[in-house]
Amino acid sequence: MGHPEGGSPRAEVAERNGEWRRKAGFGPATPLFLLLLLGPVVADITDGNSEHLKREHSLIKPYQGVGSSSMPLWDFQGSTILTSQYVRLTPDERSKEGSIWNHQPCFLKDWEMHVHFKVHGTGKKNLHGDGIALWYTRDRLVPGPVFGSKDNFHGLAIFLDTYPNDETTERVFPYISVMVNNGSLSYDHSKDGRWTELAGCTADFRNRDHDTFLAVRYSRGRLTVMTDLEDKNEWKNCIDITGVRLPTGYYFGASAGTGDLSDNHDIISMKLFQLMVEHTPDEENIDWTKIEPSVNFLKSPKDNVDDPTGNFRSGPLTGWRVFLLLLCALLGIIVCAVVGAVVFQKRQERNKRFY
Repeated sequence: MGHPEGGSPRAEVAERNGEWRRKAGFGPATPLFLLLLLGPVVADITDGNSEHLKREHSLIKPYQGVGSSSMPLWDFQGSTILTSQYVRLTPDERSKEGSIWNHQPCFLKDWEMHVHFKVHGTGKKNLHGDGIALWYTRDRLVPGPVFGSKDNFHGLAIFLDTYPNDETTERVFPYISVMVNNGSLSYDHSKDGRWTELAGCTADFRNRDHDTFLAVRYSRGRLTVMTDLEDKNEWKNCIDITGVRLPTGYYFGASAGTGDLSDNHDIISMKLFQLMVEHTPDEENIDWTKIEPSVNFLKSPKDNVDDPTGNFRSGPLTGWRVFLLLLCALLGIIVCAVVGAVVFQKRQERNKRFY
């Protein structure tokens, strides 16, 4: 697997870049701009140069600065424990909550986070829970009911949910979903966050015998989530949303929670990369710390209804949809009435010929 944790960032990047260059049929001397033009995977994932790795926002073994007064880069709370190989947010025990949060606010407008994680336990099918949440939020270290962190948050959350609380759902778990909140929305555990979900995908990441990775990319209003779960050193598309507005100055974190069911929820690394993106003068003049988290979405997330593939189909008919439906029904009745009248009149004329 091309995700070594003990090696240098440059070695990790070289291995991953060399891998996708080989798979795409490019040589080591192929210009990067040509790869960017021709390679869709490259366009969706950072090249990961070590110069772009932001160590003050990255959690990397041997976890220097975690919980340390001398280098307070990351703080943790609850059931979280540190080992030499991983940060365990919760053990495989009931009613545990834990989290780890970056101490430094992030002022990057364009970034990409690579998360090496592992969810595993002794529970059989649908007898484990609850999952991991990855955060980019205004508040940090506030415990709560949403995978061990607070509800009605401000910012971005990516939920790696392993247990279906909604017994009527056709969704296949584990399931990854995204939520953007300005503090006004509450996460509904009983419906697995369906009413506030922007997008999601099924992702089989639990109890894998190899490394599992997730990448979250935010750049110029586009939010992309990709996974590497098959031990193929390839990113797979999961979520791609445009129109997302996130402020700068928020905090990265990860949390997990267990209830009556449990799992080990481990974070091995969180690596933040700065994306070198040009912005317009108007964009540069914006005070990005004052932006309210929001999404310019064509339809309300509350209209989302699951299908087994994790995609969306139309939900309840409300507002203008009801009006259009009634209008179409009325037009249909009028057309049927006119056609019926014409047919009746022709039959009458035909019957008169026989008298």
